[in-house]
Amino acid sequence: MKTLIKLTLASALALGTAYGALAAEFTKGTVKKVDAKTKKVTLIHEELKSLEMPAMTMVFRVQDDAILEKLKEGANIEFVAERVNGKLTVTQVK
Repeated sequence: MKTLIKLTLASALALGTAYGALAAEFTKGTVKKVDAKTKKVTLIHEELKSLEMPAMTMVFRVQDDAILEKLKEGANIEFVAERVNGKLTVTQVK
C-alpha cells in the first residue's frame, strides 16, 4: 500500500509540474501605442521571465484582431508574449 501511495504522489507531482510548465505566464504592462494597421502594439512591460527579457518598452506583434480590439492606449493589462515564427507576439490579454 505504501508503494502505491508513493507512486500516486509521485505521479501527481509530475503532472502538476508538467501542467505548470505549460501554463501561460501573464506579465503586467501598460499600452503605450496601438497600430491596428500593422497589427502591432507598443507595451511598457515588467520582466518577461519566460523569454528571459528585462522590463522595458518595446513593440510586439499581435496574434489576432480579437486581441487587438482589447488594447487601448494607456490601459494597464496582463498579457502573454511568445516567439511566433521568430517574432515576439502577444498571444493572450486579460
